[in-house]
Amino acid sequence: MELLLKFLVFLLAFVGMEAVAFYTHKYVMHGFLWSLHKSHHSPREGIFEKNDLFAFYFALPSILFIWLGVNVNPWYLPIGLGMTAYGFCYFAFHDGIVHRRLPFRYHGKNAYMRRIIQAHYVHHATTTKAGAVSFGFLYTRPVAELDAERRRLLELSKDQVSSTDPETLAVPRGAGPD
Repeated sequence: MELLLKFLVFLLAFVGMEAVAFYTHKYVMHGFLWSLHKSHHSPREGIFEKNDLFAFYFALPSILFIWLGVNVNPWYLPIGLGMTAYGFCYFAFHDGIVHRRLPFRYHGKNAYMRRIIQAHYVHHATTTKAGAVSFGFLYTRPVAELDAERRRLLELSKDQVSSTDPETLAVPRGAGPD
């Protein structure tokens, strides 16, 4: 029974990492650490990019939970292993399948795999931190929905830029020289 419970904890950690990945990608990588992540939205020069540093940052909590599971409390181990399994799957999918940084080729043969691969391509259709959509890995909305949202966000960001551009602002009546 304990083994079954630990397996469930492993699965919860694995699935829970989707939420962690989604929010980290959306609010950290496309937020205050865009300076590292933008290398991933640009043509790569060489084998590595600044964005690869995130793999090391994300591995630290997994390593900590595995260490705690071995040395302090065995219930931490399935959490660390679930996090590690998610990281491995993400790496194989993201770097191997989508960005083809590994020496194997895979073309999605079922609807689910095609959808998450295409959703990632929609995410990369935006090369700035604004206007990006589809931040997850295991789940994504239909690709047409994502692309429509991406286009809407880009239009909004263009409107915001043009409405705050001093060159395009209208001078209110009575505010300028007569």
